[in-house]
Amino acid sequence: MTIGCCFICVFAVLMSKVSLQVTVHKEAVIGGSVVLPCSSTEHELKFQEIDVLWRHNDSETVFDLIKGEVSVKGQNPRYQNRAETFQDECLRGNFSLKLINLIHTDAGAFSCIITNSEEPQTVQLIINESTAENGKNATEHENQRPETTTGLMKISLICVGTLALLAVIVFAGIMIYKIRKAPYREQCQGES
Repeated sequence: MTIGCCFICVFAVLMSKVSLQVTVHKEAVIGGSVVLPCSSTEHELKFQEIDVLWRHNDSETVFDLIKGEVSVKGQNPRYQNRAETFQDECLRGNFSLKLINLIHTDAGAFSCIITNSEEPQTVQLIINESTAENGKNATEHENQRPETTTGLMKISLICVGTLALLAVIVFAGIMIYKIRKAPYREQCQGES
């Protein structure tokens, strides 16, 4: 019985610490624009109390929101006037970043770090040469709204993990019940 309880406790702790980081891949063209998704699944966050940090290749400062305010301190000059968030969406926990006038050196990994929150979210940006067809697609996507699929995927994975945890708990409960009931049955059969 003690082993079963220990197993359940260890499993529950591991489930709560599992990182559900998923890398999103986005493609865009030189001179176009792209929205890099980032959202929080935590509903208790107060926009004025958190920091959101966007980094390129884990080092360059692309864009920062400090306590709900845009901060250009430390921003890499090549992102000045080319990076922006959607302020109305930030209030809902969506911190997606729009990059405009894309250049070759924008290709790479962009990380969105929400302080006091979940793991960093990573978007791998691939920059393609501009062609007539790609240019048309870039124009169609320039004014797109931020994506929330990353948040939905995390919620789905959390639900599946919770269901798996519940199944283990129920199974352990049944096993404990059977183990406890077995000596009682043997005692009753011995008296007959």
